[in-house]
Amino acid sequence: MTVSNTHALRSKTLRIHRRLLEAYGDPPRPRLDPVSELVSTILSQSTNDTLRDRAFDRLRARYPTWAEVRGGSVREIEKAIRVCGLSRQKAPRIKQALQHIERERGELSLDFLREMSVDEAKAWLMAIEGVGPKTASIVLLFSLNRPAFPVDTHVHRVTGRLGLIPPKASADKAHAILEELVPPELYLPFHLNVITHGRRVCHARRPQCEVCRLKRLCRYYQDVSRKAT
Repeated sequence: MTVSNTHALRSKTLRIHRRLLEAYGDPPRPRLDPVSELVSTILSQSTNDTLRDRAFDRLRARYPTWAEVRGGSVREIEKAIRVCGLSRQKAPRIKQALQHIERERGELSLDFLREMSVDEAKAWLMAIEGVGPKTASIVLLFSLNRPAFPVDTHVHRVTGRLGLIPPKASADKAHAILEELVPPELYLPFHLNVITHGRRVCHARRPQCEVCRLKRLCRYYQDVSRKAT
């Protein structure tokens, strides 16, 4: 990407951010501690926020501390989180993640990541089995206020259609691209508002381009409009 292209895309990103703020406002900041955010993010895979939160609350009701989850049986953890789906995969993943933290640090805390560089902290988290760039970035951004930009399916789809990332860029590559385009102080509101836009307007199968506030900035809309003429 050339310097001029980067400058143009950064300017476009700021315009998109302003329009999303007009549409959805400044989103509230998540307030979970880092270990809780890690567990919540594992629970969120392939489900919606309501079922994720229900599973999280049921897990905490069954096991009041993460130490108890770490020492609990996979079968009982699975029963507690069944409501969110894929419990057979998520239960051992949660237990293994907590065991990894305890084994490496001697306590169930991720607060030490505040003292690492973002790259070092990401690498530490991604050494946990089942933790990829998205999960690591969510923990760092949401709970530790570190400049890491998470890319989920909504963010990948919407920013791809807008032309902020190349058409064939993978979600993993999109993390670095968007970290370059979005000002760090805007990572959280931009990430959350793009997700909201993806859920409400820029749907995977039938995007509602006719009501989209971003259509004049959207590569996908321009392509569709050209084909229709």
